[in-house]
Amino acid sequence: MAKLDFILFGATSFVGQILARYMIESKDLGDISWAMAGRSRDKLETLKASLGSDAENIELIIADAQDEAQLSDMCSMTKVVISTVGPYALYGEALVKACVNAGIDYCDLTGEPQWIAKMLDRYEEAAKASGSRIVHSCGFDSIPSDLGVYFLQRQGQLEFECNCSQVLMRVKKMKGAASGGTVASMMNLLKEATFDSELRKSLLDPYSICPSNHGFTQVQSNLMTPKYEEEIGQWVAPFIMAAINIRIVHRSNALQQKAYGDDFIYDEAMMMGKGAKGGVYASALSAGLGSFMLAAIVPPSRWLLENYVLPKPGEGPSLKQQEEGYFDLRFYGKTQQGDKLQVRVTGDRDPGYGSTAKMLAQSAICLAKDVSKEEVAGGFWTPASAMGDPLIDRLEKYAGLAFRVQQE
Repeated sequence: MAKLDFILFGATSFVGQILARYMIESKDLGDISWAMAGRSRDKLETLKASLGSDAENIELIIADAQDEAQLSDMCSMTKVVISTVGPYALYGEALVKACVNAGIDYCDLTGEPQWIAKMLDRYEEAAKASGSRIVHSCGFDSIPSDLGVYFLQRQGQLEFECNCSQVLMRVKKMKGAASGGTVASMMNLLKEATFDSELRKSLLDPYSICPSNHGFTQVQSNLMTPKYEEEIGQWVAPFIMAAINIRIVHRSNALQQKAYGDDFIYDEAMMMGKGAKGGVYASALSAGLGSFMLAAIVPPSRWLLENYVLPKPGEGPSLKQQEEGYFDLRFYGKTQQGDKLQVRVTGDRDPGYGSTAKMLAQSAICLAKDVSKEEVAGGFWTPASAMGDPLIDRLEKYAGLAFRVQQE
């Protein structure tokens, strides 16, 4: 029996449902074979019924995140598994192991660098041997950042015949709420860091998921306070997703034989505006993030946040809110000779749900259809290092993203 192109594991999660609906409603994707998987047949049947008559031939597969036999059976049916079941540090390892053992490909939405590091340590060599291609962080964290830098560096080679040794990503505009799953992953990471000094140390290392022989020596600072930036003429504030995005971008550099240079510097922040008003906004956001992190670390206040303030896994915005969401990211590159280049990456849905679901689907399809294992062998990859141009093409054609060179 021919293998499916992909199986969506965690189809009844909030993002999983959006992805399933996207696949059903998109009539121009071509011939894609796929199935939906999860631990509850009743929930899968309810989701399938809600998708209408176009979903009647979609197969349903029962598999639990902790049942290795079920996961192994599921992996035997497909080329790629998409996982939306997080926090991945709690529920993700068994599926990665099953995909590696089966020699099939895998992509997910994780923003948990400590878990990625653990998976690399435990399964990278086995993935290389089996031919399994594991690609983490295929949603808003970290495809726009990772492919934005990749696209900018390709343009730099065309215009200047060299890479940009420094790239700044600045969030110009963004509309959309944080997902319950993302919040749960972040809270779990903070819990782990509270009791693990080695983890706290690794969270300060932007190269923590790079190969051990990466050789990068540049001091890479993380923006923690408001700052006026002459380069863009605005105040900036910390961007909460920089922690994962920066690490993915540096790993992409390492896996592409230091295509961006061994002295490459990259950081991320949010634009907050010009003048005194911009300074006030930047200070307020920085203070708010600092207070949130402190509250999340202290057990009593963390309990209050989790139970009464923050969204729960499975919760998310309405369809109208998803459609009204968007993001607009700016990348500022500079070569060692002082040449400058600016790139804009935009998305047409809210970052954490609508756009993320489309990015994740297209990542799986790209692995199944566009990038052979002769081109990219087994191992742990990033979106840019595994898929690069073919994924950019897909995202622009089918997922509402745009990558453009921007005039200064």
